Amino acid sequence: MSFENHIVWITGASSGIGRAMALEFAKHGASLAVSARRIDELNQLVGEIENSGGNAKAFFCDIMDEITIKNCVEQILNSFGKLDVAVANAGFGVFGKMENLTQEEWQRQLQGNVIGLALTAKYAMPHLKQTKGRLALVGSVGAYLPNPYVGAYGASKAAVNSIGLTYQVELYSTGVSCTTLHPGFVKSEIARIDNKGVWYPDRKDPRPEKMMWPTEKAAQVMVKAIWKRRRNYIFTAHGRIFVWIQRLFPGVMRKMMLKSPKPS
Repeated sequence: MSFENHIVWITGASSGIGRAMALEFAKHGASLAVSARRIDELNQLVGEIENSGGNAKAFFCDIMDEITIKNCVEQILNSFGKLDVAVANAGFGVFGKMENLTQEEWQRQLQGNVIGLALTAKYAMPHLKQTKGRLALVGSVGAYLPNPYVGAYGASKAAVNSIGLTYQVELYSTGVSCTTLHPGFVKSEIARIDNKGVWYPDRKDPRPEKMMWPTEKAAQVMVKAIWKRRRNYIFTAHGRIFVWIQRLFPGVMRKMMLKSPKPS
């Protein structure tokens, strides 16, 4: 596996899975275009990659704003001249029982995780076609499961899964692959951000600690799946088991999900 001479763009790269993927791609020789809203964190990531002998540059991008997505791609092309891999990773969760969610909360969830992701792919696509490159969409095992207290998030990730399946048809014969990645529990900041986008560094993550993968381990399998041009890739082990139970024994999964912890 080598990404030498490859330009890789990752959205939401300032923390969590996006940051870990950038470091993993750099280990395999890629030049990184990392984007997010938090430029200070991106600059720290760029410094870490450069100190390890790699090449990276930070770009501002807010997936809630189409203009910044478009401008980000233009700036990447001006800086690097091409694009080989685009990873639509940026996203967040809206929490609460569906009967209590407001129109604003639903719109924010879908604007970020669905529309922002779709526009990331849209503006990257002409350049990926020139290099017969790779598109990667970060979904979730929640796309396949009932999701008490995170129903809006699950719905958004089901849409990501559908977008990936459709791209796999629309990109047929173009040379561009689309890999939809569906992680289970991976350590991240997602539970520390409220429904308005405010970050609480001390907020407790309700997900089971013993089942969560470190971001570095998740990044390794995700980058490998992108390299192999996998179509749909479900991980972790518990994520695969949950999806299998849902497919064969949905009643059992419903009973399991009744015990889901409520977000704080």
